[in-house]
Amino acid sequence: MLSFRNFIVGLSRSLDFIAGLVLASTAFLVVANILGRALINRPILGTYEMVGFFTAAAVGLALARCAIENSHIAISFVTDKFPARLQYIFELLVGLPVFVFLAFTTYHLVLFANRIALSGEVAPTTQIIFYPFIYLLALGFFVLGLTVILKLAELVTGGVKK
Repeated sequence: MLSFRNFIVGLSRSLDFIAGLVLASTAFLVVANILGRALINRPILGTYEMVGFFTAAAVGLALARCAIENSHIAISFVTDKFPARLQYIFELLVGLPVFVFLAFTTYHLVLFANRIALSGEVAPTTQIIFYPFIYLLALGFFVLGLTVILKLAELVTGGVKK
């Protein structure tokens, strides 16, 4: 269990680092576009498209780290008042459908990316292929699903065993 946890934590950190690089690239692109437009009257063609692709990739890749660190928004003011046993059951009952949803989402994102890749569809303005961004999003959802499995396993076993 501990090695699985270490693997998921390491993977989520790596993806989060990549997400940070993508987000920094997005900021650089936006600033370069603004400066190009203001200083030499030459904006970067397709900035809007690329910012959308980069943002989707950054969010998708950062999801797992957010879940590992419980950094997401949780509205638990109702469930905090439940007895510990009921909270445990509630977490199990919520965790299982969440995992199924993430598995379903990952599967369909991969199918969608495959379909886009086979069709040869490209972004309208820049003509860049964008199915790799869909694969990155699928990877983020896949690793998020693994974190849900980890959290459920830790819930059932009573935490991290050394």
